[in-house]
Formats: sequence, structure tokens, C-alpha cells
Amino acid sequence: MTDAKTVYIGLGSNLGDRQQNIDKALKILAETDNIDFLRASEVIETVPLAGDDQPSYLNSVAEIKTSLSAQQLHSKTLAIETGLGRTRNVKWSPRTIDLDILFFGDEVISQTSLTIPHPQLHLRSFVLKGLSELNPALEHPVMKVSIRELLSRLNGCDFVPDSARPKLISIAGIIGVGKTTLAQRLASLLDGTLLLEPYDKNPFMPEVYAGKTDLALDSQLFFLTHRIEQLAPDVLQNQKTYITDYIFDKELIYANRQLNQIQLELYSRIYSSLFSKVAAPELVIYLTDTARNCLERIHRRNRRYEQALELSLLEALNGDYQRLFSQWKTSPVIRIDASKLDYEDGSYFEHLTKQITCYIDVKPTPQPLKTVKA
Repeated sequence: MTDAKTVYIGLGSNLGDRQQNIDKALKILAETDNIDFLRASEVIETVPLAGDDQPSYLNSVAEIKTSLSAQQLHSKTLAIETGLGRTRNVKWSPRTIDLDILFFGDEVISQTSLTIPHPQLHLRSFVLKGLSELNPALEHPVMKVSIRELLSRLNGCDFVPDSARPKLISIAGIIGVGKTTLAQRLASLLDGTLLLEPYDKNPFMPEVYAGKTDLALDSQLFFLTHRIEQLAPDVLQNQKTYITDYIFDKELIYANRQLNQIQLELYSRIYSSLFSKVAAPELVIYLTDTARNCLERIHRRNRRYEQALELSLLEALNGDYQRLFSQWKTSPVIRIDASKLDYEDGSYFEHLTKQITCYIDVKPTPQPLKTVKA
């Protein structure tokens, strides 16, 4: 087939005989002129994104080659949907069959009726699983990231963007990994408001680091109340971008490491009552590095009260963060090796901000840094 493009099409069905609907759609595709059907991923069952008030879906991904244009192929897929009984009344409504063009070669198309790559495929584990089965090394032509990597960021979850919510990006990682430096850079690149931890304003922390464990609860509550004040939904403005140099969920990590049993029981009750009162991040950037490298950074920045920190604590915190993100279901997670992060590499940060905007749906425009501190 002359000038054929490799194309990936997502298929889904949650009405009628779901498997038969998918089989029929694949058969029609294979019999269509100027289309060579290559293969399809296994069929998986998924919960509908619209909620539990409709049947679950069967989903698959097909790989084809075609000499049709993207617009011509789109017309063919719409005709297949109509022929198999698809109706279009309400968004997210149940359907006999759904065919979405995910990738059309490496073309990038943005039209009223057709957007390629599919604008939300990087938020859908069920789509990325099918694509990964067929071609895990395939690169997203906008994000410039492999399907394998995009899938790993979702931890098996599917996400639906909400353009009305605050665009909260949280930087996570252990002490000394470089969270604040990265948050400052991204806030500038994304025209975001920077929300920083008030380390220097916590009157209890130097005493705790000096060994006064009786003040550990006071120190943890200082941070907890500060984060509640920063991340309350009625404080953050819808559609605005915010970048924090912490993740709220880390509070329990440090509480478990620093509090005795009596303190921890009290703190846990307070934390549980307040957890639902903070905005959840739309995206987490998880900075990783060895504990030893982080300890060297701590010594270089020379905060007096941090100099007594021990390698064993940082190693334990590293394990805590790894466990947290192995079960993370709140948002996509971009993992970055801090030891390889070059802040002088403008092309790297252009690449990173392009990825971030795909997750939070904002346009990156370099602006003066805006910072909010307690």
C-alpha cells in the first residue's frame, strides 16, 4: 500500500453483545478499501468513566495501515459506529460501539471535528494497555514519551480532566532532593503561583531536629495547619495553576517517623478529619535520588538545623515515598531522577512543560515568578 500510515484505533462497547460489537467493527475495518488490518490487542473490561450507573465496557485497540487521509478514515469510523447502532445524544452516554483514532502515524491534527493524537489517551490506562501490548516503544508525537512510560504514570487508573478545577501540581520527594528548586522553575515556566513549605517559620522544627521529641507533635501540626490554609478549595482559584514543593499525603510519612504512639494517635485523628478539606493534585512530579546524594545537598545548602540529619533517616524516607507512590491512585505521576536534572538545559524543561500542560490543560507562557508564603 503506497504511502500507508500506521494507525491505532481504540474500540469500546458497553451496550448489547459487547464482544460481538467489537468483532463486527474490526471485521468491517478489515474489509474496508485502502485499509490493511494488522492486529488487535486483547479485549479488557473497564468501569465506565461516567460512573457506575451504566454497564461496564469492553475495550481493545486495533493496529492498521491505511492510505486514507485522517479525515477520510474518521468518516469511515463514524459510518461504522452508525451502522452498528451508535447514537450520539449525551456525552459519556452508553454506546454499542465507539471508535477513536488514537494515532495517525506521527501526525498532529487539531480541528473542530478531529483531534489527533486523541487528546485524553495519556489519561486512560485501558487505552494505554492496549497500545502497550501492540507497540510499547511507540512515541506520543506531542509529548515525546513512549507508551510504556505514559502507562507507568497512571498506576492502572483512568482520569477525567476537569477544566474548572484549580490546576494543582505537587512536587514530591525526600528532604534534599530539590523539590523547591524545581517548583520555582516550573512556576515561572507555567505562569503558576508557587506555594512553599514554611520551613524557616516553623518554630518547633529546629528543636525537634535537635532531639526534643516532645515538640514533634507541635511541629507536625504547624505544617498540617499551614497546608490546610494553602490548599483549601475555597482558597485556590478555579482554572489557575499552582505548584507546591510538597505533597499533602507526605504528612503521615513524617508523622510515623517522628511521633511517639500517643502523639501519632492524636495526630492521625486530626489529619483524618482534615484530609478531605484540601484540594487534590492534578499531577504529581516525584523527584527521586539516592539518600546519600540528598544528604550531600542538605550539607551544601547548610541549614543549621538540618545538619544533624542522618543517612538512615533519609533512606527510610525514600522507602516510605516508594511505597506511597506504588499505590498512588489520585493523579498521574511523572518520575524524575534528580541526579540527572540539569537546570541549565532549556530543551529539557521545554519538553517537561509540554508534558505537564497535556495533564493540566494550560498553555505555558514564561512569566515573572509568583510566590505565596505563609
